[in-house]
Amino acid sequence: MIKKIDITNLKLAEKVLNIQIPSYKVEAEIIDFYDIPPLKDTVYTLQQCGETFFGYYLKEELCGVISIKVYNGLIDIHRLMVHPKHFKKGIAKMLLDFIENDNEGIEKIIVSTGSKNIPAVTFYLKNGFSKTEEIRITDRLSITYFKKEI
Repeated sequence: MIKKIDITNLKLAEKVLNIQIPSYKVEAEIIDFYDIPPLKDTVYTLQQCGETFFGYYLKEELCGVISIKVYNGLIDIHRLMVHPKHFKKGIAKMLLDFIENDNEGIEKIIVSTGSKNIPAVTFYLKNGFSKTEEIRITDRLSITYFKKEI
């Protein structure tokens, strides 16, 4: 089941962070770059981020989270994360489908990921996104941007 998460609630923010850190550690290993912003988040920074969060629950356990900002007919995905013990269960796809189907008046979705994060790049391409640009951040890190017209 997918439901909205009140990120200002301390306990819920802690649960989100407990998904985010292990999930983004996997991404950091894949892209061989450990200085990524999601690994620096705290409960407080999550609570202050201004994003809308939705969680995928298996029974009562939070297994995956998506966060978005919506403006001018656009959904900007800021985080899409699944706890590593729940990888390969289709949770990321269900979260993505949920935000696509739950937002009337939306024309486009945008998202970005580390260019070396082949599982994420493949996921977005497989789900109808197209690459819009790749920006080199450092000599070891580049970010690929995607969009999907809906």
